[in-house]
Amino acid sequence: MSLDIVEKYGEARLPRYTSYPTAPRFSSSIGAGTYGDWLKQIPSGEAVSLYLHIPFCRSMCWYCGCHTSITQKDEPILDYLDVLKREITIVAKAAGKPLKVRNIHFGGGTPTIMKPEEFLDLSAFIQKTLDVMPDVDIAVEIDPRTLTQAMIGALGEAGVTRASLGVQSFDPVVQKAINRIQTAEQTAKATDGLRRYGIGSINFDLIYGLPHQTVTSCIQTTKTAIAMRPDRFAVFGYAHIPSFKKHQRLIDEKALPDTTERHAQAEAIAGTLVAAGYRRIGLDHFALPQDELSLAAQDGRLHRNFQGYTTDACRSLIGFGASAIGRTAEGYIQNEVAIGQYAQRIASGQLTTSKGYRMTDEDRLRAAVIERLMCDFEADLDGLARRHGFDPALLTEGNAMLERLASDGIIGMRDGVLSVSSDHRFVIRVVAASFDAYLGETGRTHSRAA
Repeated sequence: MSLDIVEKYGEARLPRYTSYPTAPRFSSSIGAGTYGDWLKQIPSGEAVSLYLHIPFCRSMCWYCGCHTSITQKDEPILDYLDVLKREITIVAKAAGKPLKVRNIHFGGGTPTIMKPEEFLDLSAFIQKTLDVMPDVDIAVEIDPRTLTQAMIGALGEAGVTRASLGVQSFDPVVQKAINRIQTAEQTAKATDGLRRYGIGSINFDLIYGLPHQTVTSCIQTTKTAIAMRPDRFAVFGYAHIPSFKKHQRLIDEKALPDTTERHAQAEAIAGTLVAAGYRRIGLDHFALPQDELSLAAQDGRLHRNFQGYTTDACRSLIGFGASAIGRTAEGYIQNEVAIGQYAQRIASGQLTTSKGYRMTDEDRLRAAVIERLMCDFEADLDGLARRHGFDPALLTEGNAMLERLASDGIIGMRDGVLSVSSDHRFVIRVVAASFDAYLGETGRTHSRAA
């Protein structure tokens, strides 16, 4: 039956639902003025999270879907960091009060492309400019191929608590096909070094659906990674969208697996991780039983944001840097994507918001339903609807996709609670999409549902 479901729903191009509404709904009608008002509306003393985007790498991985630029020189990075600090100052002033920071996430690109002293300087600037809590959780995305011992020391000195290492695949044939040559030894050395400096939580990113990838190579990569015993894994399906990311045209499409093979790879990775003692979290994360992500999933405290599954419960995420996306209780905002335009806006003393989205009450309801489905594989439709002031019929009446999913045995409904069959959780994005009031309106291409 699962193979039938894969064939029926797996080719659907759907959002990953790290937000709702999703980014294609963002509009230029939301600009710097609106964002300034939203910053002022954050209640004094309410904890916020920060995301800092570092859009530089030393080389381009052909599968990459991030906003990043390739540079072999340090000058563009230094210039960018100066602009980033000016943006932090502008945002702090616009908020009109100290922003109490609970979580900080450095993403990219490659955040550790900075020199160690530059990372420490940026960290100190954040501490000086914002109200950073003593128990702040600091996460950094890392490319093990370029991570130095000095940088590991700087991460430890800055109080980094979590590190996410890009692995993707250890198969040399796959690595060559995606222009990312990375040995297991490089990854193990980085992992061991981070642990020696007190960075207690390590995450590995794996990808399936890459060119020349097979079930066998996926299992071997996973076993090699498990031997290093990271606390968490994030396992993503490769999204081949060369019309959106032109460097993906360098990937041989004929070498990409079909939907059935992709599903087999995903399940092989999942089975290998579960057999090794990791718990499956949501759609694509895995964690050791004692990890905070496992505990949050167990207690119903799991959340989903632009970085994936998280324990971060803050209502506001302040995005810094070119292309960074943030949110407040009022809606979403995104900075200028192009580094040059971003820098020009900051140089003029302005917030650099280029677009965003103002949430409606119905959006908040649908966002809550989608988040609970993505995190828990069930949602109390009746309870959530009434909590947001709506009749539950708004979510279900005339919902043809929901009826189709029910007839295929993918979902069930009891006492107003929708639940997803344990055998069909791999199509959870299809279930979430049945509550997306805007799907298909923008013409944006998304990744496959399975």
